Amino acid sequence: MRSRRFFAVALVVALLVAGVASYYASSHPDGLEHVAEQTGFLDSAEDSPVADSPLADYQTEGVEDERLSGGLAGVLGVLLVLALAGGLAWAVRRRGPTAAPHADTVTDAPQKDEAAR
Repeated sequence: MRSRRFFAVALVVALLVAGVASYYASSHPDGLEHVAEQTGFLDSAEDSPVADSPLADYQTEGVEDERLSGGLAGVLGVLLVLALAGGLAWAVRRRGPTAAPHADTVTDAPQKDEAAR
């Protein structure tokens, strides 16, 4: 029961960070983008093949409110990662040993009758 409570609290914290705290992340470009802008080769960058995806640029496509769009993208990302990791863990989980055959179906070597001795 203790691990279930831990995972529930961890999920709630992850959803809060993704949904609420992500809005307060810096809007400044990351280090690589900043250097590319300073050295003048930012214009030669190509779009990512997934630039048209529904969650591109940490925004949810079709949601006009920037705060809601970013929070929703974060929550959907957390749930997607949870589903993928949970599915992988479920697929590779340890399974108990296979059922042993019943004792009455096991054939042992014939035992000698003690009366014959």
